Amino acid sequence: MTKLILTLVGDDRAGLVKEVADRIAAHGGNWEQSELAELAGAFAGIVLVSVPDGDVDGLVADLESLSGLLTITPHVRSASEHAPAATFEFTVLGDDRPGIVRDVTDALARQGLSIDRLTSRTLEAPMAGGTLFEAVVTVSGPEGYEVADAVGELERIAHEIQVDLSFT
Repeated sequence: MTKLILTLVGDDRAGLVKEVADRIAAHGGNWEQSELAELAGAFAGIVLVSVPDGDVDGLVADLESLSGLLTITPHVRSASEHAPAATFEFTVLGDDRPGIVRDVTDALARQGLSIDRLTSRTLEAPMAGGTLFEAVVTVSGPEGYEVADAVGELERIAHEIQVDLSFT
């Protein structure tokens, strides 16, 4: 079996996921994991699929037939997998302003950390008015990485950009 990661983007409408799922199933594929969302009228997603080795090209060609509805880009998943030694999650919360994601991800990159998941949103501040920015971030580090190093760097950045952090 070959693992494919499919990125999907298109104008949102009913039935898009069904169209992709039908084609995967027609080629003996298995839909293993996904993150799908509607963002500002667009549909976007990422899907992990396993498909029999002999059906990869057929599935890719079949998915290309959805051009016009969706732009689908297949990526063959690397066979070498390893579990990261250090994984942790944290939440960023503060007044919304440009640059928060840039500043936080810059700190993570300087520490050699990889983002496994980043989910963000803006929301109305409950009592003070205005808009808040919230992000939940899961990161992993190389073998032997000390999570305390990242926590210290993130706390330093949080103070500079005036956001609150909470660690899970």
